[in-house]
Amino acid sequence: MRLRLFAPRYWPTWIGLGLLRLLVLLPFPVLCLVGRGLGAVMRRLPLRFAAIARRNIEMCLPELDAAARKRLLAEHFASLGMALVETPLAWWGTPARMARLIRIEGAEHVHAALARGRGALLLTGHFTLLELAGRAVASISRTGFLYRPPKNEVLAYVLGRLRSRYGGHAIPRDDIRAFISALKGNEAVWYAPDQSFRKKGAQMVPMFGIPAATNTFTSRLAQMTGAPVLPYFLQRLPGSQGYLTTIYPPLEDFPTDDPAADAERFNHMIEAQVRRAPEQYLWIHRRFKGLSEDYPDFYAPEAPRQV
Repeated sequence: MRLRLFAPRYWPTWIGLGLLRLLVLLPFPVLCLVGRGLGAVMRRLPLRFAAIARRNIEMCLPELDAAARKRLLAEHFASLGMALVETPLAWWGTPARMARLIRIEGAEHVHAALARGRGALLLTGHFTLLELAGRAVASISRTGFLYRPPKNEVLAYVLGRLRSRYGGHAIPRDDIRAFISALKGNEAVWYAPDQSFRKKGAQMVPMFGIPAATNTFTSRLAQMTGAPVLPYFLQRLPGSQGYLTTIYPPLEDFPTDDPAADAERFNHMIEAQVRRAPEQYLWIHRRFKGLSEDYPDFYAPEAPRQV
């Protein structure tokens, strides 16, 4: 460890990490109450996130009336609060505790895929349980995680160590060569391509019926490596029942010669998962952006709405 990580400017980061570490000592039902409480506080702060989430819910779930949207927005912030306390659980929870909390269905699909010797591309979406979802799949097999290195050196150091403690290892998001090498080395790799993407290779693909700038690189990865693509999702169960991880069999007839159609196929799977637990999707992300100037700005400032 570099001594400069203990410089005074990093003391708040170390203190924050220490407080997170203490949360893991709480019984899980108490941890759930703390998380929901944090979410209620966040909901009342003047955050732009609330307006973004409100707009996404209006666009994606138009069948909900105003009262239902209001309830969903409140539950979404409760889910965000839960994510804050689930993060240290994913980092410091013992394997025995994780095994009690997380039920995994479909682990045999990962084992069968790796037995073929071409790796496994674990395809998921941006739900509020991302850190815990990574911990769950790392308990099945050594798993690589794409990530954006934080600018804070202490966080970068600590995250690198914590995410590698239980079978995971970090792959910088832009290091495509390392990503491909991991698959060709017969590893499982975690991949979530569902957020707004406007770089090279982006295409407009419907999400909840709304065309949006989308990453279609999944098809090319599968073509280059021959790795089977296995969708998987982690769902938070009601109350303090824990979590359910579902890993699906490899997608059949994938990839095709139409990357946009492949991406839309997976978007439909995300939509189905969202409808199972709508509060757990990451609604605070500005998903709906375009690739041309004529695309509407769905997130432009506007008069407050009653939700």
